[in-house]
Amino acid sequence: MQFTQDNLEELNILVRYKLTTTLEGIKVHTTAAPTTIEATRRLFNKGLVTLEDGGYLTALGLEAAERAHVLLGLMNPA
Repeated sequence: MQFTQDNLEELNILVRYKLTTTLEGIKVHTTAAPTTIEATRRLFNKGLVTLEDGGYLTALGLEAAERAHVLLGLMNPA
């Protein structure tokens, strides 16, 4: 198994969330790239974010975002 392009787009959305607070979400505007809009919608359908256009991370979404941030850090060491 390998990451699909859809997975990568979803991971890119997840790493946009700040992990220092659960009180700050994101908003994906209708002018965003169609791939970004669709990735955010898929995250909503998977129960990782609260709204189709972003919103806040759910408990499961927070776990996924934490892991996405760790993976990104491992893949791109400072």
